[in-house]
Amino acid sequence: MAKHTRWDQNLLVTSDGEGLIGHAGAVLLRQLADRCGLTAALGGALARAGKSPQFDRGVALVSTAITIVLGATSMRDIALLDHLAPVFGQPPSDTTVRRTLELAGSKMLLRAGAKARARIRAHVWQLIAATSAGFPWLTIAGRTLAGWLVIDMDATLITAHSDKEGAAPTFKKGYGFHPLGAWLANTGESLAMLLVRHEALFDRTGVKGPRRLAVAAAR
Repeated sequence: MAKHTRWDQNLLVTSDGEGLIGHAGAVLLRQLADRCGLTAALGGALARAGKSPQFDRGVALVSTAITIVLGATSMRDIALLDHLAPVFGQPPSDTTVRRTLELAGSKMLLRAGAKARARIRAHVWQLIAATSAGFPWLTIAGRTLAGWLVIDMDATLITAHSDKEGAAPTFKKGYGFHPLGAWLANTGESLAMLLVRHEALFDRTGVKGPRRLAVAAAR
């Protein structure tokens, strides 16, 4: 399933190299996306008949995700990858990132992207299950929930300037966004984010807090 781009075939790990760069951990993220097949799958999901983009759209999406991990707060921050060009090649421009995100945001391609991610996630879970430790089923109250996926749901606050679209006051007297997130407790994966207003984060008792939902694992 993995599609090698060859950029990482001659990389070496050394403690006495010269010309070292910062953010070397970004290389591991890119390798993971490429080797598990995610980069190629996203590129395929965003393919359009008769169109041959100059910059691979899967690489553009993965590069954008990497810059967010490195602290990017705008599309212009794709320039954070400039110093990694000797390893990755030239990063996409901010214009390419914008066009790729606009394309990925269309309803049809959102579904295609979701299917691609689901396919790669299933592949990665199979690889995890094949290790000596096996898939990480959780143990709760002394009982191992084999065959169950546990999803943690909670809101998180992201501070933003008032001129950002959708920003609003928070219940902690701040200002910004209040996305409701879902994480897979078994693996720590972020599964989904939903931007909601902070009033929706309280239950009928007025108590705000994490919610844990266990669902049967697909076999």
